[in-house]
Amino acid sequence: MQLVPIDNLDIEGLEDYARLTDVALRRVSEPAGGLYIAESHKVIARALAAGHVPRSILLQEQWIADVTPLLSDFPDVPVYVGDSATLESLTGYHMHRGALAAMHRPPLVPMADLIRDATRIVILEDIVDHTNVGAIFRAVAGIGADAVLITPRCADPLYRRSVRVSMGTVLQVPWTRIPEWPEARRLLDEAGFHVAALALDDRAITLDDFAANLPDKIALTLGAEGDGLSSSALEAADTTVIIPMKHGVDSLNVAAASAVALWAVRDQRASDGNTSARG
Repeated sequence: MQLVPIDNLDIEGLEDYARLTDVALRRVSEPAGGLYIAESHKVIARALAAGHVPRSILLQEQWIADVTPLLSDFPDVPVYVGDSATLESLTGYHMHRGALAAMHRPPLVPMADLIRDATRIVILEDIVDHTNVGAIFRAVAGIGADAVLITPRCADPLYRRSVRVSMGTVLQVPWTRIPEWPEARRLLDEAGFHVAALALDDRAITLDDFAANLPDKIALTLGAEGDGLSSSALEAADTTVIIPMKHGVDSLNVAAASAVALWAVRDQRASDGNTSARG
């Protein structure tokens, strides 16, 4: 490995890790710079397993042995090493998860290509909370769906908080950004999807009723906390679905709702023989 001791914060390459707690900055610089930040040994390992290429690594000296095996195919990648105080001064927060990696973003797959052979997909419309995005990806990975589609204004799944909350599953679940609704709906029609919008709506049927006679190919659409789905998303839906609530509660958090709905509409054919139990 190319170990680079940090003796000052002006070393070329460290700018990728500067002010990571500034959400507005990262929203702009990560996609524009073609990078994302992978946080922790586990997430970095999943990123590399997914075929993503690192630009550099940032860590404390005690984590070198853990990261070394991961970089066997990348001997020229610089590994910046500093003490806790130096790294906190650089990133803006205490690094307690071992290491950070600046990773090159893979190119996004066109929507039509991504959904061509899918039977279950999830569409996230304008969900701006990175924690919710990460939690939904974890539900998709764990319960089962073939892909996630996100609208142009949805939060970045590769923002480090989303990656962390998802336990790295955003690096395993196929996803891409989609065009605005009229065009996105056309592509869904061409691929044969029934669009089910999860929303509080007078026309909605219960999730139980919808699950009793599932279409072969389902696109489950979820909206942002508070505002919910836009009128364009509701117009694009074939069916509006609600999860019945008790005790005066009108709805679940969008991440929790995604897990409930995914379980109800899961493709039983795809999951036959693929279940596993964990203690």
